[in-house]
Amino acid sequence: MKVLKNILMAASLLTMGSCSDFLEETPTGFLTPESEASSSKVARAYANSAYVNLQGLLAGQPASYGGNTYNLLEFMTGKANSDLGQTGFVNYQNLGYTNTSFYFDTWWQQMYLGVGACNLALQSIPGINAAGLTDEAKNNMLAEVHTLRALYYFYLVRMYGAVPAVTTTPTNLDLNVARTPAKDIYDKIIIPDLLAAEASTLPWSNTTGNVSMSAVESILADVYLTYAGAAINGGQQYYAESAKRSLNVIQKGGFSLFKNYTDMINPANKNLGEFIFQVQYAASVPLTNPLTPLTIPNYSGISKYADEYGSVYPTPEFIKSFPKGDKRVEEKQFFYTTAPSIKTGQPVKFKNTYIYKWFDANAITSTIKSDLNYTLYRLADVYLMYAEASNRAEGAPNAKAVEYVNAIRARANLAPVSGLSQTAFEQEVWSQRYFELCFENKMWFDMLRTRKVRNDITGKWDDFVGHKTVFGATFSEKQLLFPVPRQESDVNPNLLPNNPGF
Repeated sequence: MKVLKNILMAASLLTMGSCSDFLEETPTGFLTPESEASSSKVARAYANSAYVNLQGLLAGQPASYGGNTYNLLEFMTGKANSDLGQTGFVNYQNLGYTNTSFYFDTWWQQMYLGVGACNLALQSIPGINAAGLTDEAKNNMLAEVHTLRALYYFYLVRMYGAVPAVTTTPTNLDLNVARTPAKDIYDKIIIPDLLAAEASTLPWSNTTGNVSMSAVESILADVYLTYAGAAINGGQQYYAESAKRSLNVIQKGGFSLFKNYTDMINPANKNLGEFIFQVQYAASVPLTNPLTPLTIPNYSGISKYADEYGSVYPTPEFIKSFPKGDKRVEEKQFFYTTAPSIKTGQPVKFKNTYIYKWFDANAITSTIKSDLNYTLYRLADVYLMYAEASNRAEGAPNAKAVEYVNAIRARANLAPVSGLSQTAFEQEVWSQRYFELCFENKMWFDMLRTRKVRNDITGKWDDFVGHKTVFGATFSEKQLLFPVPRQESDVNPNLLPNNPGF
């Protein structure tokens, strides 16, 4: 297939010292499967190459003004709108997308390029024998790479279901690989990779952006929670496995909820505080966070950016669905409706409510280079994973689960909950995931694994299949999986038949 043929070209940049260093340094050469590797720097370079395609989670979409892979997972929820017709939003608003629509091919390509880089690193690092490179150091590099490969595949199976299982570096271009069922990908790649990383001596936390043990545990908690639910229905014991990992992250410490929501958009807090694992960006190089201009209201004139996209913003119904008095929906917390003109300083009132979660003030008013990272896992997410998983595993909410949910509610200026049944508590946890993690590319995956959607009008939980969005479109079985991109199936017929409805 097209993208898998590029795996042979997976390379890592020399002179990398850490994940964040990758953003700062100029490449001096490339590594290929045939390269001779004999230094600790080369080993580190192989490991660092596995991080590069994490930035594919925010990849620009060719031929789509304001398009970004991020958009897809928000458009699909029915909770988002767009100022730009060029994003192809209407195809997701009316659920009329096809296997040639924007985003599907970019997601597929970026995740498989990440898999390819991981496979090359896993193949190459064990054979590197260099002065000062201990077995423990090599094993920890391998643990980082195993974690990243698991993460790339975790995205792939949730999006596409059955996908090709590629775990070695190809030796030729005959890559017409068939699809492997999603459960087998979990059982043979994702979970074993994460368990291998869990058995390493990775540091508990890492402020450079490299994979840490707390990141491994957070991802494993998410994987087990997803595996226990739909579409795998792995069994009750996996809720307990998820709860075990998330509780470990919470109790071992090193992370705390930020006091203020705006602490999350302070570049000084990158990889600190509430943040467990982030995709690294830096204002000092071209690789800056694209979500800042992407979420500025379209042509509003509040920034120095030439393009203010307004590419994704919340529907009015979603904003109104927040509980009364919820701080998260107050002005310049998670959202905003006004900002000063960059030219006159006078307030500009927007026609809609827009996302404030990537409002990098320095970039907007001065540098046009956002220094914010993109968060994959933060403590609030882990609190809620523990609350949901333990409630399922034990048949009722325990004291810790209630405590962690109430910590999130307290920051939002909401009263604590108590005395809830298992079902009522689960729905409270789901609601807090909607409100707390909104527009962080989490909601769509929550919908898929729970098969439930919060109805913004009624406040009740609809079955996924049959849920009618505020745009008048109705979710069906077809929406449970994305189509395999046409450009992939055209060159690899073994990817067919496509997913139902395509």
